[in-house]
Amino acid sequence: MSDDLHADGMEVRRTVLGDAHVDRAIENTTDFTEPFQDFITKMAWGSVWTREGLTRRERSMITLAILTTLRAEDELGMHVRAALRNGLTPEEIREVLLHTAVYAGVPQSNTAFARAQEVLREEGLVE
Repeated sequence: MSDDLHADGMEVRRTVLGDAHVDRAIENTTDFTEPFQDFITKMAWGSVWTREGLTRRERSMITLAILTTLRAEDELGMHVRAALRNGLTPEEIREVLLHTAVYAGVPQSNTAFARAQEVLREEGLVE
């Protein structure tokens, strides 16, 4: 990657989240939210997601587990789609959520299963 965290971050962000999602985020950016959009593009996507050491698949698994633990359902849906783009199967997503239930709790994972199933249905991957 280059020395430009924003450009690198935008490239990874678009690859992982999809152009439509990123375009919506950019369109909805205001003067108030612009510093946050710049921060997540540089720090999350340009600094962390571009690092060697973990694959994007592995990063998606970790992200799903953390978002489940935090009960961040809105972000979880976005990252279920990202996990699919990063090569995870619905079965692997299910296994991440099951594994998370043991360590983070059943209520959090119950909510995560519901959100993940909703996204996987929208994507035509489960009934």
